[in-house]
Amino acid sequence: MATKLYIGGLSYNTTEDALKDAFSQIGTVTSATIIMDKMTGRSRGFGFVEMASEDEAKQAIETWNGKELDGRTLTVNEARPLGDRPQRRNDGFGGARRGGDNGGGYGGGRRDRW
Repeated sequence: MATKLYIGGLSYNTTEDALKDAFSQIGTVTSATIIMDKMTGRSRGFGFVEMASEDEAKQAIETWNGKELDGRTLTVNEARPLGDRPQRRNDGFGGARRGGDNGGGYGGGRRDRW
């Protein structure tokens, strides 16, 4: 059964092919994906590698966790399913909302009619 690994600390210059080649030294890589930023199209510095077997995945963790690839130290561990992660806040501002219903004292309305 294939095991998905989280790969953190990737260089922005690392390609999916380079990531796949690096982990292919350990065993069969089913897939290698680098997560890209939707706005800039640039790497977000992490990705996922799916190894063909659990034993190969464990060996990949032992081999690559804490080691350098393209000048950056990698963090490698077994990927967690979406439901096992802490819930993120989604208020649109990156933090807790404060104040009343309108979000603060900005006066409201259009000022160009004066």
